[in-house]
Amino acid sequence: MKKFAALALTTVAALAVSAFSTQAADYKIGLSNGWVGSEWRTQMIEQAQAAAAAWKEKGVNVEVVVQSANVDVPGQIAHVRNFISEGVNAIIINPNSPTAFDPVFAQAKEAGILVISTDAEVSSPDATYVGIDQKAWGAAGAKWLAETLGGKGNVVAINGVAGHPANEMRVAGYKEVFGQYPDIKIVNEVNANWDQAQGQQAMQNLLATNPDINGVWVQDGMAAGAWKSIIDAKKQSSIAATGEIRKDFIDLWVKDKLNSGASVNPPGVMASALNVAVLMLEGKELKEPATAGQYKNAMYLPIPFIDGKNVDQVAKELDGKPGYFSYTSQLSIADAEALFK
Repeated sequence: MKKFAALALTTVAALAVSAFSTQAADYKIGLSNGWVGSEWRTQMIEQAQAAAAAWKEKGVNVEVVVQSANVDVPGQIAHVRNFISEGVNAIIINPNSPTAFDPVFAQAKEAGILVISTDAEVSSPDATYVGIDQKAWGAAGAKWLAETLGGKGNVVAINGVAGHPANEMRVAGYKEVFGQYPDIKIVNEVNANWDQAQGQQAMQNLLATNPDINGVWVQDGMAAGAWKSIIDAKKQSSIAATGEIRKDFIDLWVKDKLNSGASVNPPGVMASALNVAVLMLEGKELKEPATAGQYKNAMYLPIPFIDGKNVDQVAKELDGKPGYFSYTSQLSIADAEALFK
């Protein structure tokens, strides 16, 4: 995913707050995003804002307050403390750490504030995770790659931000899968920080040092860049690589008939979390408690998968969208209601 100006996201947030400020909100929900390094995050926030607006048609006013900036873990903890001070009803966070928020989430619970994490799981017993299983996300692409290679070959991996909880779970997912194929060898692993330009450079370096690569496991945000280097090296017919959820890459995939497959982390995960949060605030009870995941507090959402069988259909669905737009899905209000008693 390409970098974008923080100002753009700040403007979006300001507009959203302004739009809701003239309405008497039944619920105020704080959205915390601790990294603004991609259009995916912009789309995530925008879809959450649209989900909040959709509740008005059901007679529920929802005000969203956005804290979005490139911050370290202490900076994002400050987001949460700001929301507690504002007296929000719920906090939805895309967290920069799986464990560091336990004390501040306990403070939020003590203040009567619902806490939901999305996109990355958290260890706090005072929070619920609503999002995809990131380990399963990584495993799905690895499974496709292993089967495409016939269970043997040299593979390289281009990972995201080292230490980020979602990245670490994805890495665990592909390593678990590749470990089941004794004839698949991971010859190199690098980090490219979910940045397309860094992904392109990383792939160029990997091709130079490992000319016998058969497969590439690469995360979205970097896949388009990696594939550009593969194409520049004229190796697209001999290398299979995981792909990208964005329209610009999907168009390239279809045009050049790339040998690719991609598990999708939908930007709509925060919108899904918001719809679940509103129903919880309304006093609804889940039919099945959120007890999945390593911390036993997760509600997992379906993970779409794109490969040669359905890429043309996905391209049609994205027709007319800007190049940076990511293929997405989310729990609608009706979908979320169906999860509750």
